[in-house]
Amino acid sequence: MIRILDGPEIRTVTIARPERRNALTPDGLDDLASAVREAHQPVVYVRGEGAAFCAGADLDVVAGLNRESAEEFAERGQRVANEIERADSVVVAGIDGAARGGGVELALACDVRVATPDATFAEPGVRLGLFGAWGGTARLPDTVGLGEALDLALSGRVVTAEEARRMGLVSRIVEEPRSVAEELAANASDALSIVKTRVRDRSPVEVQAEREAEAFGELVTSNADDIAARRDSGEWK
Repeated sequence: MIRILDGPEIRTVTIARPERRNALTPDGLDDLASAVREAHQPVVYVRGEGAAFCAGADLDVVAGLNRESAEEFAERGQRVANEIERADSVVVAGIDGAARGGGVELALACDVRVATPDATFAEPGVRLGLFGAWGGTARLPDTVGLGEALDLALSGRVVTAEEARRMGLVSRIVEEPRSVAEELAANASDALSIVKTRVRDRSPVEVQAEREAEAFGELVTSNADDIAARRDSGEWK
């Protein structure tokens, strides 16, 4: 279900279950988490095979759950989303085709989300008497704002790529989402990791400021030769 292609700077992780619109089972969730967690590359690029990015939870699995196992499935999805968010690598979601329910939630856990013009988004769980329980009720309002989040989650309506970009659900619309992963991977890997950590830090402002200064000092020291070379070449002028 999860296919991995390793390059020197980018690990490509493909959710490869196109016959089910890349819907995820519990094992698929675990495999996805492992693929992201174990990456040594500075950038991980997550994509779906075929006509969808990810349809979320496999409804064949959901239909067989009782209350206890349903809670366990939700908690598993939450753990996977947390692992994506906390990964050392910068994680880029390349969304082509449909992202639904848990697919939206997993994309929200990624650091950068880019879409093709054909991408669409929806939280259709409410139509089945469900909702997105893989961290979506927390991440969606943080990303698009409370009003937009409630509209999406309560209506189940389908959102186009352009509307998703307008509300901040994705940052770019491009023909080839992998190009964004390649753009990021061309930067200094240590800076990528530190910038991700600093921007995601939700500590009090005073704590963030102290950590920011320490991280800046660390990068200036470790990249001193490269900084000097770029200065001397006039690249920054």
